[in-house]
Amino acid sequence: MNLPGVILLSAIVIFFAMNMGASGVAPAFAASWGGSLIKKKQLLLLFGVFVILGAVILGKNVSLTLGGNLVPKGVIDFNVALIILFSAALSLFLANLLKIPQSTSQVTVGAIAGAGLFFQHLELKALFVRIIPMWIILPLASYGLTLFIFKSVYPPRQGNLHIYQKLFANHRKIKLSSLVSSCYVAFAIGSNNVANAVGPLHGAGLINIGSGLLLIAPLFALGASLLGAGNLETAGKEIVPLGLVSGTLVSFVTATLLIFASLLGVPQSLVQLNIASIFAVSCLKDGHRYTWDRSITQRTFFVWAITPVISCGAAYFLLQLFIKR
Repeated sequence: MNLPGVILLSAIVIFFAMNMGASGVAPAFAASWGGSLIKKKQLLLLFGVFVILGAVILGKNVSLTLGGNLVPKGVIDFNVALIILFSAALSLFLANLLKIPQSTSQVTVGAIAGAGLFFQHLELKALFVRIIPMWIILPLASYGLTLFIFKSVYPPRQGNLHIYQKLFANHRKIKLSSLVSSCYVAFAIGSNNVANAVGPLHGAGLINIGSGLLLIAPLFALGASLLGAGNLETAGKEIVPLGLVSGTLVSFVTATLLIFASLLGVPQSLVQLNIASIFAVSCLKDGHRYTWDRSITQRTFFVWAITPVISCGAAYFLLQLFIKR
């Protein structure tokens, strides 16, 4: 380990964490931002505080998964960790340039999988039995739960007018609950996504989990401030404008599912949980056909599909280029 290598790895970690913050701020505060409930400076401050809290309190399990359960202990060293994080950061940066919120967990798992394939030590059971099924089940659950719950209040009809009367009578409380639910999402991000940078570093023996989570989490707020504006617009306004009730529901459903994944130690995509929930709202308001035929919807799914593959391929190629087995 030499000084230039340490500087390069530090730069990549900072770049990766900032891009994760840029991608994560959209699912955290798209509801509040789309509903014009909060100013951007306040939004960024709350995002940073609750990401740090989530990382410190619940970030350990996913860090352990990414640091040693996908590839055996000893496979990841300094150089391999550098390539894994660079590959994941590159894929995530591409998604941010396209203004599509993307899963930090999936690009990280893709990069680690590329390393596992290169060294022929990929733990297939952990990947295909534990992780990938959750990537399918939880977004479907997010879509289904949102659709089921939101149907009770939308569209307005004779059977649910009493609900609207209560909502209008408690407008201030609904506004507060929307902001609280956004902070809840930021907490969930800290519990799961900060581990994407910490896990490979821990697996290489470069940092302990507690210190890594505390050091890297603040970089999420910085990235959200510098790179997250486009993602906020995409998630909060372009797909469907979110009101107080729908925004709160989206935040609550997605954050709860992500914290569930964090407790299981599964690196999970909050971005995909959130967008799936927003799609459910759009389908009820605008119809299924209109929602799925829109270019933003098709572009979102395209980017989701290719970026983990790019991350995996980039890691494998760079290892072939620079690492001797």
